[in-house]
Amino acid sequence: MIEQRDLDAAVGAGIVDAATAARLVDFTRDYRRGVAGPDEEAFRLLTGFNDIFVTIAIGLVISAIFALGWREHTVVCNVVVAFISWGFAEYFTRKKRMALPSIVLLITFVASVGFAVMALFGDYTVGDAADKARTYGRLPWVLPLSGVAAVVAAYAHWRRFMVPITVAAGAAALGLAVVGTMAAALGPQTNLLLAFTLIAGLATFALAMAFDSRDRARVTRWSDVAFWLHLLAAPMIVHPVFALAGLLHGNPAPGAAVAVILVYAGLTLVALAIDRRALLVSALAYVIYAIQSLVSAGGALDTSLALTALVIGGFLVLLSAAWRPIRGRVVALLPAQVSARLPMAAI
Repeated sequence: MIEQRDLDAAVGAGIVDAATAARLVDFTRDYRRGVAGPDEEAFRLLTGFNDIFVTIAIGLVISAIFALGWREHTVVCNVVVAFISWGFAEYFTRKKRMALPSIVLLITFVASVGFAVMALFGDYTVGDAADKARTYGRLPWVLPLSGVAAVVAAYAHWRRFMVPITVAAGAAALGLAVVGTMAAALGPQTNLLLAFTLIAGLATFALAMAFDSRDRARVTRWSDVAFWLHLLAAPMIVHPVFALAGLLHGNPAPGAAVAVILVYAGLTLVALAIDRRALLVSALAYVIYAIQSLVSAGGALDTSLALTALVIGGFLVLLSAAWRPIRGRVVALLPAQVSARLPMAAI
């Protein structure tokens, strides 16, 4: 097997140029990822145990920076972490192409930029010299401002490194900026904020489907981009729907619990059609809570959680075992114009 160091040596000896070597690495990675077929929903998280080793080291460095100066110099700490994350990415992402460290460094870079802006503009004081200690809360527009800064950071990182999770990080920051703007403009109106979160989630889902339609065979980086977008969109859609249905208010009515189960059944069909399991995972906690409330209402308080786990676990095991044939039948029922844009199904 040819390793990266072999390709580097070949480039140094003039056997192949750097651009050809990079294209060969991308092709080999994408080809191996696609061997399992589109229904496997494969994505790269680890290239080896060294990924975990490097990630732990990065975590220790960043944790030490915050431990040394978090309380007194919040802005400076975040700026330093942003520069360190970018510098580490130049080596571990751009040169070594390590998967897990690249993900961690992207998250720390974007988050530190957003938190730096939040810390810079978040709190303010008024009054004379004797009244400087009084803090009047956070500026109303600090959340959207920090979200916009995180979007810019994610865009710059994508242009340089093109880590698949970067698009999802930018979408999350943009959603935060939009919801934060609505919160600043409308005040703490929970239902409206949930509605805007739902809209942002649907927009993220549409963006994920756009990337999915570009790579129906799931053999390129666009499939990884779509995966992370689906993983982000799922809770943004599921949480507002179930919250607006009253599931999170404690002791939901049986009608609400049944509605949640029906919604989960609908999500299962959508997940099968688009071949993305993220929707099912994101809604799992809600449907467990709903089923447990129904079982508890019947008097089985001591065994409600165990019975709920048995029902949901059995359902997911059976669904996982028969995912391909079930998905093939679901896709076959869809109009040709729709199925032609979905990932290919093994029927």
